[in-house]
Amino acid sequence: MKRLSLALAVATFGLASAPAFAQDFSGHVKARQGQFRILAINLGILGSIAKGETPYDAATAQAAADTIVAVSMINQAPLWPAGSDNMAIEGTRALPVIWENMADIGAKWGALGEAAKGLQAAAGTDAAGIGAALGPVGGACKACHDTYRAPQG
Repeated sequence: MKRLSLALAVATFGLASAPAFAQDFSGHVKARQGQFRILAINLGILGSIAKGETPYDAATAQAAADTIVAVSMINQAPLWPAGSDNMAIEGTRALPVIWENMADIGAKWGALGEAAKGLQAAAGTDAAGIGAALGPVGGACKACHDTYRAPQG
C-alpha cells in the first residue's frame, strides 16, 4: 500500500509540474530559420541577376536555383514541433495558427517546391527567364508568410 501511495504521489507531482518544464526547441527553430536563410540568399542571387545588378552567369544561376529546389525538398515535420511558436518561445515569428492547420502548411511548402522547379528550369536560360520564374516562388513564400508568420517588429 505504501508503494502505491508513493507511486501515486510521484505521478501526481510529475503531472502537476509537467507544464513547468519547457522543452528546448532552439535547435528546431535554428534549423527552420537556417533553411529560410539559405532560400533568401539564393533568391537574392537570382533576384540580382533578374534585375541586371549582377551579370547573368548560367552556372551561378543554376547553382542557386538547384539549392532552392534542394531546400524545398527538406521534410518539414521535424522542424515544426507544437510549442515552438512565437507565443511559447522567443526567437521565432511562427504564429500558433500553424499547428491548427499543418495540412495547409504542407500544401504551401509543396507549392514552393513546384515553383522552385520552374525557377530551376528557367535558371539556364537568361535573366529575363529567371525574373519571370521568380514571381511564382515569391508568391508561394508570401502565401505562407501572410497567414503563418508574425510581422517583423
